Formats: sequence, C-alpha cells, structure tokens
Amino acid sequence: MKICVAQTKPVKGDIATNIIHHKKLIGLAVAANADMIFFPELSITGYEPELAKELATDKDDIQFDEFQDLSDDKNITIGIGMPVVARAGTSTEKQETGNSKNEANQTGSGVMIGMIIFQPGRARQVYCKQYLHADENPYFIQGNNQVYLSADEDKLGLSICYEISVPEHSENVYRNGATIYISSVAKTAEGMKKAAEILPAMARNYSMTVLLANCVGHCDNFDSVGMSSVWNNKGLLLGQLDDRNEGILVLDTVTGELVDQLIN
Repeated sequence: MKICVAQTKPVKGDIATNIIHHKKLIGLAVAANADMIFFPELSITGYEPELAKELATDKDDIQFDEFQDLSDDKNITIGIGMPVVARAGTSTEKQETGNSKNEANQTGSGVMIGMIIFQPGRARQVYCKQYLHADENPYFIQGNNQVYLSADEDKLGLSICYEISVPEHSENVYRNGATIYISSVAKTAEGMKKAAEILPAMARNYSMTVLLANCVGHCDNFDSVGMSSVWNNKGLLLGQLDDRNEGILVLDTVTGELVDQLIN
C-alpha cells in the first residue's frame, strides 16, 4: 500500500483555484502509484476561520464530484479539507469504514472542520475535528465521530491539527487498532517544532506509522511553514518536504520506501 500526504499553498477562500491545485497533486500521486492521498486542514478554502461559515457546505456538494470521479477512475482514496455544515436535529449516522463501524450523533448546528473522504465506488464520508483549539471555538463546533480506513493489513486513524496535542485522541485511535496515524494540519514554525516532538514519541509509544500534511503560505493571521513529514513506527523521520513549495510524500507501507516530489 502506498499512502501519500500532500503539501498545498491554498488561495484564501478560492475554492475553484484550490481544486485545480489539488488535482495537480493528485496527478503526481497517481503517477507514483499511490493508493491514498490526504491534504492539509481546510485545504480547499485555506485555513480561514472567519470565512468558514460563508464557505461551508456538505460532503455531497456537486463541486466535489470531480474528486469522486478521480477516485473511481484512478482507484485512489482522496481526503480533502473543507468546512462542513452541521445541521440541528440530524439523526444518528452510521459510517462503515473498512471492517469497522462508527456512529456520529450530530445534534448541534454550526460549522465543523472536516475532511471529506472519497473512495472508489463508495459513498463519501467525512471526518470532523473532535478537539478544537480555544481560538477555533467562536467559529466551529466539535465533531464526535472517529473515522478509520483500511489499507491492506493496516488500519488508518484520521486526525486534524490540534488533535495531535490531545493524548486522548491518539490513545483512542491506538486502542481501536490503528497502525497508521494521518494528521492534516495548518501549522506555524512553532507548531511544527512541537509536532516534531509529539509525533515521533506517539509513533514509538504506539508503534504507529505517522504521516503529517501541512500547508505553506499565509493562513488566517499566521504563516504556515509546510515541512510535511513521515515517521516510521519507531519514531524515525523518514522524510520531510521544505517550507516553501507544494508537493507530495509517498510512503510504501511494505518496503518503507519514501518518494517525494515538489512543485516549484
């Protein structure tokens, strides 16, 4: 199985342009024979909390149909970042991911930080950030479902940014059998410094391979510094992108080989 994390340079609030950039990176992943690709936090809009309410939509929005088409045609799983509408009174939704089932009870209304997941020949799923940073509380509400994906003999647990700093999140993912931890983030230089301490320790403690997708460029009120990374299950850094360019990291989970490619 080959798993890819993408590093993007989003254009603030420009969904159409960001979709084009995503498709280029998906093309690189397909050329590298990747089976899965995951993008940074809120990658389709950029990490822009003040715009989230205006731009939020749901996982079945037709503007994302081309991602489903790519998933079906190229046999690749795609995870994109998008603010997702939560509507009051939504009934219990059972999500089946691989061999596991997850239940989501969303009874509040508002906007969630979501990762929309496209899989070949399957209905779309969405993972919503369960642990918010204090700065996000004015703009978002919490999700309450953990999504797992199957990758050959491995089980992937998904996370979004601040969740890597919440020990309960990674512990829960580990206790539910995940062997690979994927995190989509939008982080500053200081945030990446902390992540470079937390994630290798997590990998060692739980014997999980860890992949992190960060963006580059200005977001909200800070600069995001890229440096998307992959650590093996012993906490060894296998590879890292730079702090300026869009690109991909592709990990072969069988051989441990890593391929990186930048778009200058």
